[in-house]
Amino acid sequence: MNNIEHFPLMIPGSLQTDGKALEVFSPYDGSLIATVTMANAKSVEQALLNARALFEKRNGWLTQPQRIAILEKAVDLMSDRAEALAVEAAREGGKPLLDSRIEMVRCIDSINICIHELRTHAGESIPMGSNAASAGRLAVTSKEPIGVVVAVSAFNHPLNLIAHQIGPAIATGCPVIVKPAADTPLSCIRLVKLFSEAGLPDGWCQFVMPESRELSEELVSDERVAFFSFIGSPGVGWYLRSKLAAGTRCALEHGGAAPVIVAADADIDRILPSLMKGAFYHAGQVCVSVQRIFAHKSIAKALAEKIKDAAVALVVGDPLSDKTEVGPLIREKEAERVHQWVQQAVAAEADLMCGGNRLENNCYAPTVIFSPPLDVNVSTKEIFGPVVCIYPYEDIDRAIEIANSLDVAFQASVFSRDIDTALYAANRLAASAVMINDHTAFRVDWMPFAGLRRSGLGVGGIPYTMHDMQIEKMIVIQSGGLS
Repeated sequence: MNNIEHFPLMIPGSLQTDGKALEVFSPYDGSLIATVTMANAKSVEQALLNARALFEKRNGWLTQPQRIAILEKAVDLMSDRAEALAVEAAREGGKPLLDSRIEMVRCIDSINICIHELRTHAGESIPMGSNAASAGRLAVTSKEPIGVVVAVSAFNHPLNLIAHQIGPAIATGCPVIVKPAADTPLSCIRLVKLFSEAGLPDGWCQFVMPESRELSEELVSDERVAFFSFIGSPGVGWYLRSKLAAGTRCALEHGGAAPVIVAADADIDRILPSLMKGAFYHAGQVCVSVQRIFAHKSIAKALAEKIKDAAVALVVGDPLSDKTEVGPLIREKEAERVHQWVQQAVAAEADLMCGGNRLENNCYAPTVIFSPPLDVNVSTKEIFGPVVCIYPYEDIDRAIEIANSLDVAFQASVFSRDIDTALYAANRLAASAVMINDHTAFRVDWMPFAGLRRSGLGVGGIPYTMHDMQIEKMIVIQSGGLS
């Protein structure tokens, strides 16, 4: 126990000397990795006081050159420690090390995008002088930080999700309080400490892990919070939105049950690697993971057989091994939930082509289900596990209708060698983004990323989050020199 790392409270000015400790376990072998001191009510209040005081002291706002310098130094530190950060993220979150390394590259790129946005985006000129009322006037806008940001994050990308929330806050000059998922707080702590080392003054980015759900709700709903950024489950996200104080803006990023349309002319061998990556990356624990594949009946079974053969060949196991392609689910109860959903589909006479069984260490065998009923959980809810379903269709309009029938909508995709077919499906799929001849989980960090319906509110992606965290102040100048 003496070798277990402990992270004390990181709230400037807090007088809390002890408190409830959060234990962080490896999802793969159950070993205790570290402990984290949780914040009591007085410490949560202190974090809010710190953030609000910094925002109210306008003469003390960080200048744009200061923010750029801090972000640039943070990029240097991240680059130097990339391997260590990736290893520790894989250890606490269960994402295979190969994929955690890629996430770390994205994390660094996300901060670089913040720097680019600061240098290239500013206010604008508002047209004046077009009528008598506006004659002799010049109007311009400038960007200012919106205020205190509270960010609540998810477990599945413990590095890059945090970068998407605190990076834009630091870049725009907003004091930010960040609460990561209780399963994966360590990557967040390391990034917060790294920004401090890069020169970010005390209080501008505070890690807070409240000791109860009630305290977390009080933090989010406090009237001093100007912007709430949430990444997680829809039940929690929509509930917290209902508790926000008047005037608090928010962005919610939830999950979906991403649909794929595969036309009869699709090249099965060519599209297989994309579908496999989209379906089984991070054991399917991705909000836009490939889940429902609607394939034309002429190729559906052949496609399912190819996916099955590839799924059986995937290496499942220790996320710290360079050979592992599919790691564990984040918790034992999630592995059991996935298993129950698969068994429900099998009991309803779906064709279980492979998998369908729990493995050791919270792992679940990559699972392929052919033609499950449309009313079972794997067809109607986000699986968030290594399970993919294939549905044969005759009429593409019917396939699109089923794909659009759920109360969630996020990213979708269509595979076809015919541009007319591809665009026909893309124009009719209920989604904020449709990938043509690519999987549903494609993303780069500067593109818009938005859930529709129950899948979210607002638009993610670094430039869009930075926009949300700023206001545009207009200044109108009346001058005789403009007449």
